[in-house]
Amino acid sequence: MSDDMPLSGIKAVLIDDSNTIRRSGEIFLTQAGCQVVLAEDGFDGLSRIVEHRPDVVFIDIIMPRLDGYQTCALIKNSREFSSIPVIMLTSKGNLFDRAQGKMVGSNLFLIKPFTKKSMIDAVILHTRGRAEVGA
Repeated sequence: MSDDMPLSGIKAVLIDDSNTIRRSGEIFLTQAGCQVVLAEDGFDGLSRIVEHRPDVVFIDIIMPRLDGYQTCALIKNSREFSSIPVIMLTSKGNLFDRAQGKMVGSNLFLIKPFTKKSMIDAVILHTRGRAEVGA
């Protein structure tokens, strides 16, 4: 992994109902060498996860149809996908949200608006060694 492309070889799914958040995350991660697949709700995100088998998943908490907690729980309760790190995206991040996120198996919370550095650091923290193996 080079310093300018620290996420080379990493594949991420970013699930958020906000087009602005999806695009910002896509730009930040892509600039760091990550392959990014976007989804606008939990159902769409689950199908993307099955199709693309990512190394990491970012999920917004508050979404229509299937929220982030439900989506995370479905991922973590799946034998096939339970090892994928799930990073919850939230504008709140209070103690209750964090506790509920831990209960469904989330690995980390990022508070919106997130920065490029915080996204990249989160991916590196939860995917160490995967880029070399998957490349």
